[in-house]
Amino acid sequence: MRAVTEGALKRAAFTREAPDVRRQALVAAAEAVLAREGVGGTSVRAICAEAGVSPGLLRHYFEGVDDLIAAAYEAVSQRIDAALDATLAAAGNDPRARLLAYLGASFAPPVLDERLLAAWVGFWSLVRTKPRMAAIHAASYADFRARLETLLAKAGARDTRLAAIALTASVDGLWLELCLDPATFSPDEARAIVTRALDGWL
Repeated sequence: MRAVTEGALKRAAFTREAPDVRRQALVAAAEAVLAREGVGGTSVRAICAEAGVSPGLLRHYFEGVDDLIAAAYEAVSQRIDAALDATLAAAGNDPRARLLAYLGASFAPPVLDERLLAAWVGFWSLVRTKPRMAAIHAASYADFRARLETLLAKAGARDTRLAAIALTASVDGLWLELCLDPATFSPDEARAIVTRALDGWL
């Protein structure tokens, strides 16, 4: 009797999991196509071909391609947040060391990745024209700055709001340049630049 019950549970779990797996495959495919083809080449047909599914399946999980791209932006933002969280978890208790680890995580994989840049440029290009993309963008950056402000306050920084804005802009600019042309400067040099910028606020 127990074997039958366990088998039924396994089948039920698979039934519940399969739709989520297919949905995540479409999200990953949207990110890949956006990175490779840009916004102009990101269509239902291209995404479904990448995912190996029929075009009709996309409509089963998403309202359309815009909805799917927004889901991909959210997924990428969550992946970056997870990388930052992991960096903080390994950074110890010293407030300045934690700040530097949080800021420096953008200059190492998985955040430092030219494929991520290609997808991110596609997302950014839609922020000005798609309200949902703008909302995701605003929330993502607000979360980053809020975490940064907390870390800055614990390290004794002055004017944590402006410091967070300035340091976020510095990290973004350095990350963008490193992804575009890693021959210009190294990740270690990027971290050194951010360290000098940070010291001006502490």
